[in-house]
Amino acid sequence: MTFDVLTLFPAMFDSPFAGSILGKAVDRGLIKITAHNLRDWAEGRHKVTDDAPYGGGDGMVMKPEPVARALADLRRQAPKAKALLMTPQGTPFTQRVARELSGEDGLIFVCGRYEGFDERIRSMVDAEFSLGDFVLTGGELASMVMIDAVARLLPEVLGSVGSAEADSFVDGLLEYPHYTRPVEFAGERVPDVLLSGNHGEIARWRRRQQLRRTLERRPDLLQSAPLNEEDRRFLEVLRRELQEEKR
Repeated sequence: MTFDVLTLFPAMFDSPFAGSILGKAVDRGLIKITAHNLRDWAEGRHKVTDDAPYGGGDGMVMKPEPVARALADLRRQAPKAKALLMTPQGTPFTQRVARELSGEDGLIFVCGRYEGFDERIRSMVDAEFSLGDFVLTGGELASMVMIDAVARLLPEVLGSVGSAEADSFVDGLLEYPHYTRPVEFAGERVPDVLLSGNHGEIARWRRRQQLRRTLERRPDLLQSAPLNEEDRRFLEVLRRELQEEKR
C-alpha cells in the first residue's frame, strides 16, 4: 500500500517511519511512505504556498494552486488513491475508519499549516479527518498517526496475525488487561484464571474484563457495542456493584 504526504516539512517523516514495525514493513516492500514537498508545485522564485486571507484577519492561508497541481500529479501516478485532508473540522478518525482505509490501494494526505486552507481545497479531496477536538501546528503529526493506525492493519505488517484483532475498539469495547512474567510483582499477582490453562474460562474472563473496563472508562461505547445476553446480564450486575461502591 502506498502513503503519499503533501507537506511543507517532508523531513519530519524521516525518523518516525525509519525503525520498528513500520520501518521493517517499508524495507520488506509491504508499504511505501513518501513525503512530498508542496513547494515543488509552487510557482515563482520564492515558491510561495500561502497568502493573506481575503477580508482580513490573523495568519496566512494555504493557496489552492500548489495543492491542485500536486494532487493532479500524484493522482496520475496512483489513480485509485484517496486524498485525505487533515483538519480539526474533519470526521473523527476511529479504528473503524482505519480498517476501512486499510482496504484502499493508496492514500494521499494533505497537511495544512498556518491559519488554514483556502476553502476551495476541500473540493479537491475525498474526505477530511480529525484526530480530536484540539488543534495542532500542522497536519503532519495527524497524518503520521493515521498512517501508523492504517498500516498496522495490513497483512504481514504485524508479527502476529491476530495482534490487531484483539485491539481496543475492534469489537466496540476496550481491550482486556495483559500480564506476563513474573507471576507476582510489587505485591500484585497475575489472576489465577490466566494460569489455569482453561481456555474457555480465560476467554470468559477476558470478555468480562473488556466489559468492566469499558463501563468504567468509556461507557459511551456500550451504546453501540454488539452485546449478547450474557454480556448484558453481567453489565447489570456490574453496574449495581459500582453503585454500591460509590455509596
